[in-house]
Amino acid sequence: MTQAVCILGVTGSIGQSTLKVLARHPDQYSVYAVSAYSRLDELVEICKKYNPKIVVVPKIKALELEQRLNQENLKNIEILTDEAGLIAIAERDAVDIVMAAIVGAAGLLPTLAAVKAGKRVLLANKEALVMSGDIMMQAARDHNALLLPVDSEHNAIFQSLPHNYLQIERTGEPQLGVSQVLLTASGGPFLNHSLEQLYDVTPQQACKHPNWSMGQKISVDSATLMNKGLELIEACHLFSISEHFVTVVVHPQSIIHSMVQYVDGSTLAQMGNPDMCTPIAHALAWPQRLKTDVPALNLFETVQLNFQAPDNIKFPALSLARQAMRAGGLAPTILNAANEIAVAAFLKGQIRFTEITQVVEHTLQAVQNAKAESIDIILQTDMIARGIAEKYIVGIGG
Repeated sequence: MTQAVCILGVTGSIGQSTLKVLARHPDQYSVYAVSAYSRLDELVEICKKYNPKIVVVPKIKALELEQRLNQENLKNIEILTDEAGLIAIAERDAVDIVMAAIVGAAGLLPTLAAVKAGKRVLLANKEALVMSGDIMMQAARDHNALLLPVDSEHNAIFQSLPHNYLQIERTGEPQLGVSQVLLTASGGPFLNHSLEQLYDVTPQQACKHPNWSMGQKISVDSATLMNKGLELIEACHLFSISEHFVTVVVHPQSIIHSMVQYVDGSTLAQMGNPDMCTPIAHALAWPQRLKTDVPALNLFETVQLNFQAPDNIKFPALSLARQAMRAGGLAPTILNAANEIAVAAFLKGQIRFTEITQVVEHTLQAVQNAKAESIDIILQTDMIARGIAEKYIVGIGG
C-alpha cells in the first residue's frame, strides 16, 4: 500500500527534488496533493505526470488552471485556493506525509495544520519554525506528529545524533553525551569578497550559489549568511539546545553537511554530494533508507575539505540571528519578517546588498519584543515588522 504525499510548494527546487525521489519509488509513494504559486506551465506538466487528486493555487490563478487542466482532459483534479486550500490539503485525512516546502512566512499555517493533524511532516520551510518554534514543537508532541528536518544541515545533524534524540526531555542543554552541534555553511558566493566589493553586489550575482541550486530568496539569504542564522534558530528548536551550543563552521565545499560533537571527544559528520534528494529520501523513509540517483561521495576525487570561522563583520546577519534567538519571544519573527521584506527589496533593486542587514537590525530595534504566546500574536507582529521594514526601505531610497 502506497503512502499519500502532499507537497506544499511543488514547483520550487525542493518540490522538484521530492518528485524525483517519489518517481523512483511508485510502489511506496503516491502524489495526493500539490500546491504552487505562479508557475502554471510547470504545474500543468506535474499534473499530467502525477495526476494528483487536489491542486492548490492562488485564487487569481484558479480559473486559468481549470481551463488548462480541462484541455489536458484532467477534469478529475479538484482545485482549491489560497491559504485555506493549503491548510485543507495539509490536514486532509487521506494524506500520510506532508512536504512543507513553501518559502517564507506563507508556509507557517499550513505546516502547523499538518503538525496538528499528526502527519509525518518533512520540514523544508525553516521560517515556519523560526516564527513559531515553541508552539510548533509543542503541537508536534501534543498531536504525535513526526517532524523531520529536510534542510541538508539539520538532516545531517539528525543523522549524527543518537537515534532517540528527538524524544528526550527538552531542557535547552545537550543530552545523551552530546556537547555541541557544528552547523556548516558554504559561505555563499561572496565568501572572499571585501566589504567594499559587497557594496556593489547585484541580485544576479547573489542568486548564483556556488554549490546548490536554489530559489532566489534562499540564494540571497545564503549570500548574506542570514540563511545560516535562520538555520541556527531552527536547530535550537528542533534539537532543544540553546544557541551557544550551536557553532557555525564555514565549509566551502559543502561535502560535510553538519556535525555533532560528543563529550568523549568524538565528532560525527554526515557527508555526501550536495543534492537535496538525499535528505528528502532520508526524511521520507526514516528509519529506513531509500535508494536515490545521487552518486555516492568519491573520496578519491574530494581533494580537500576546508573549514573557517564566519566573518561577522562582513556578514552581520548571523550575529543578528543569534541576538534574536537569545532575546526569544517574538524577536525571531521580527527578524524573519524584516529579512523577507529586505531581500524582496534588494531583488527589485530598491536597496543595496549591504543594506539588507541594516533593514533587519533597524526593525529588530523598532518593534517591541514580547512573548510569542499565540499564532495570532506572531502573525500580528509579523505584519507590524513588515510595515516598519518597508517604511525604513522607503527612507533609504529617499
